[in-house]
Amino acid sequence: MKKLLFYEKPGCQGNARQKAVLESSGYILEVKSILDEPWECDLLQSFFGDRPVTEWFNDKAPAIKQGEVDPSSFDAAGALDIMLREPILIRRPLIELDEQRMCGFDDEVLDMLAISASPKGLEACQNTKERCE
Repeated sequence: MKKLLFYEKPGCQGNARQKAVLESSGYILEVKSILDEPWECDLLQSFFGDRPVTEWFNDKAPAIKQGEVDPSSFDAAGALDIMLREPILIRRPLIELDEQRMCGFDDEVLDMLAISASPKGLEACQNTKERCE
């Protein structure tokens, strides 16, 4: 069994389903709150890899849904700055496995984790089928 670090929003139903998929695939999870972690720029950025900056954001965060924050208006430095101040804007989960870091729970992440589950619905809130806030 491999141990991985899983950053979640506590109470998020989507993160709960993601954790269940990981555990059923043989992973042992160390779970931390993405909201309470004392993030530093370099560490946070390392989870995003070569993804476009717009994919770093949780597009269902209240400030994004209400139009107060436009992910397409940020460069990397600006995105990190606002995420350090408002971690609810960070796309989740953030996952670390053997010094490899990733964000989200899409095909790319599942491939990296060698999981064959379909990501459909795994980044979505159960009631709305959208990613959780």
